[in-house]
This record gives sequence, structure tokens and C-alpha cells, in this order.
Amino acid sequence: MNRRHFATALAATPFAPFAAQAAVPPLPVRKSPKPVIAFKSACPHPNGLQATAEGLWMIDQGDGSKAYLVSYEDGRVLRSFETETEKSSGITHDGSTLWIGSTYSREIVRVDAMTGKTLERHFTPGAGVIYNMVDDPAGRSSPLVKKMPKPAAPPAQAAAKPATVGGFQAGQVLGGSAPGTGAHGQEWRDGHLWIAVPPSREVYRIDPKTWTVQLKFPTAANRPHGIGWEGKYLWVTDSNLNAFFKHDPETGKMVERIQLADDDPLPHGMSIRDGVLWYCDDVGVVCKFKL
Repeated sequence: MNRRHFATALAATPFAPFAAQAAVPPLPVRKSPKPVIAFKSACPHPNGLQATAEGLWMIDQGDGSKAYLVSYEDGRVLRSFETETEKSSGITHDGSTLWIGSTYSREIVRVDAMTGKTLERHFTPGAGVIYNMVDDPAGRSSPLVKKMPKPAAPPAQAAAKPATVGGFQAGQVLGGSAPGTGAHGQEWRDGHLWIAVPPSREVYRIDPKTWTVQLKFPTAANRPHGIGWEGKYLWVTDSNLNAFFKHDPETGKMVERIQLADDDPLPHGMSIRDGVLWYCDDVGVVCKFKL
């Protein structure tokens, strides 16, 4: 075929338009008991949970990004400490230390589980500025906001200077004033770290020794948050869809859904232990229900 004939054939070839974001496929919906508020959280803005034999770990989203280990029964604080993280989301325990998503410095930070001392810092795969897609669900806020007392207004602060560099360098130079965010949900299994990252809308499995991504898969929508294991399957929260999605972690395929009601507390951090799903609403409550 000569160049003229190739151009004619190319012009006649129908092209499909760019695809919009794929809709969540029809999934079996698990009927679970209505969530109950187990207790008010020890911190004002809980944004990550990890259920362990010792108790329930949570990380606060506030400026201090304080970590707490609390009792399952009543939320009583068993241990707490400040961490060197920024407005964090997601926390997990590897058997001896904690891994925390330092969301606004776009890092995953490993800390001592007794003191909060920083042991390692790594840049988050998939970190960046959250983008919009066609048919994204609208942003959702907690239905409890109207019922909760308004916190005192923070003291006025000088406006941050706009960032002039991007990526990890911006995080190193400008900290939380740099553009973009990092990870939310965190889980540990069989020597690997799993994280959910809203800017890329993906879940990653990372080798913590080499800090390489071993696999990844897309999430249901634009606001993935807490993650938790049920057997071999990984549940992933989506706060804007007010739902949890069960994935086959090897393929990423979604196989089941749990849908919360509009008047239920909004899910942020999440963890699963002994058949109970725990989640927090960042207005200051911890909820639970049986799977």
C-alpha cells in the first residue's frame, strides 16, 4: 500500500472516542448489619485504623498526626505518641513497627510502635494531584457534621507560598504546602505493604526492602481510603461512594460490595479482625459491624 492509499484508509477508519471512567460493574451486595458507633475516638479526626491483637491503632489527621492504640471495648487509650508525619491517612502494623501514610508530604513513614520515632521514609507510588474524570461520584461529607459541635476556629496563619517544584522534591522542600497528596489505606501481609492511593486511584503491593511495586490494580472510584483483609480478599473503602469493595488482590477484580446508608457515618480508615469490620468517620467516631 502506498502512502496515498494508506492515508485514505486511515481517514476511513472509525475511531472510538476516549473512554470515560469505567462504571463500577454490577456486583453482589452483601447484606451486613447496620453499623453501630462503638465509641468516640480519642483524637478529633481519625483517618486510619489497624486492628491488632494488642488493640486498635488509629492515626489522627490533625497537624500533630498523633498515633493512638486504644481498647476495642471503650476506646480507652493504651498508648499514644506524636509522629513525624503530615495530616496522615492510614496506619498498619508489621508485627513490630508501624507504617503510616504521611499524606501531605507524599511519604510512607515507618515508625517505632512504642515511641513514634521515625525509622524509614519512602516516597509514595502514585502520589500526586488528584484529577477529575467523567462520571466521578460527587464529594461526600459525613452526615454527622450537623450533629457534632463545631470546633474552635484555629488561629490565623500566613498563606503558604505557592509551590514552584513538583513531586518528591516539593515534598522535601515545602512539606505540606507542596502540591499533591499520597496514600490513605495501609495493610501488611506476608512481608509486604499494601497501600491505597487516591491520586492514582490504585492499590499497590510493595516490597518494603527494595521499595519496588510488585503489583497494582484500580479502585472502584475517586476516593479510595481504608483497606482490610477478609481471608484472601482485600476490601477497599471508597468514601465518595459510601461503600466497601471486595477485590481479588492478585487480579484486582471486584467481586462483592457492601453499601452503607446515607445516614450512616462516612467511612474513612478501615480494618478487619475476627469477622468484624471497624471503620472511622473523621469527625471523631469509630464504628463497627459484623461481616
